[in-house]
Amino acid sequence: MRHYTGIDQLINSFDQALRSLVPGATAAQRQNPAETVEAKLGVEDARHVAGLMRVNHSGEVCAQALYHGQALTAKLPNVRREMQQAAIEEQDHLAWCEDRLKELNSHTSLLNPIWYGLSYGMGALAGIAGDKYSLGFVAETERQVSLHLQDHLNQLPAQDERSRKILEQMNEDELHHRHTALEAGGVELPYAVKITMTAISKLMTKTSYYL
Repeated sequence: MRHYTGIDQLINSFDQALRSLVPGATAAQRQNPAETVEAKLGVEDARHVAGLMRVNHSGEVCAQALYHGQALTAKLPNVRREMQQAAIEEQDHLAWCEDRLKELNSHTSLLNPIWYGLSYGMGALAGIAGDKYSLGFVAETERQVSLHLQDHLNQLPAQDERSRKILEQMNEDELHHRHTALEAGGVELPYAVKITMTAISKLMTKTSYYL
């Protein structure tokens, strides 16, 4: 098995960041769940849905960064593999959200590089703290993401089945990742950490909706 040097890991991290941040750089491995569904929206509805999907796209950028950071510092090989596999599955979400934004003639958030850097650092720190905390961090992240997705599903216009199909599949995947992390030994995070994560999440959702 090849041993990766520090330079190798740095190059790989840079490549992962580019794939997460550059529009069109990530391709979905699975079929878009909205591929066979039509949706016609008025101007105001389309603008609102674009804001929601931009937030969801930024959330997936954060998820990519978290998993990449955790994979870098995870101590056990099986945990590292879990992080890498989860990141691959989350790439589908990234691509689906970006596709929907293009359909709505909108754009991804200009703040994504900031969210990626912040989330990458948090993920790396979680990995340093230990694998059980790293997995607990994944579980808590996915719990909060699922809550956001459920809220956005409630906000979607009734006729927007395309966005609904995407968000429903994303939510199913997030809950699966949460379950997997807990089954692998993830522990409950300290209350202060949860509050900090929630505060950062709220800041991201409020700003990415517009920017």
